[in-house]
Amino acid sequence: MEHTTPPGPLLADTCLAFTPVPAQRRRADGWTPETQTNFIRALEAMGSVGRAAKAVGMGRRSAYRLRDRPDAASFAAAWDRAISMGRTHQFSIAMDRALNGVTIIRVLKGGAIDVSGGPDMDIVRSALREDAAPLKGTKDTV
Repeated sequence: MEHTTPPGPLLADTCLAFTPVPAQRRRADGWTPETQTNFIRALEAMGSVGRAAKAVGMGRRSAYRLRDRPDAASFAAAWDRAISMGRTHQFSIAMDRALNGVTIIRVLKGGAIDVSGGPDMDIVRSALREDAAPLKGTKDTV
């Protein structure tokens, strides 16, 4: 007979601490506590549910199904915090690239080198539009 103790909070010393969603079935390729932790970390870094799910080898739809389970309140709260942090991080990267520009180095035929770059106002406008929109992937917009 196997005894299982309820898992403690994951990412305990961070603002992303959560209690993992218990597995309904035991699957090697399922949403293990480790996969859930890695997903929340990826969500914090990327700000995208699809990219975070892909990074941990899972699907976007299965991530939403896990989040929507009745016993996933702690996971959903960590998800909301992580996606907000990730979007803020991605916004700051976009603004840095928009304002400071990106240097583009091209090697042309004959070995000549073309260096160009500078601020990109299209990225600034896009980033400002994104910031004003509600966050996709949170309980408020799903």
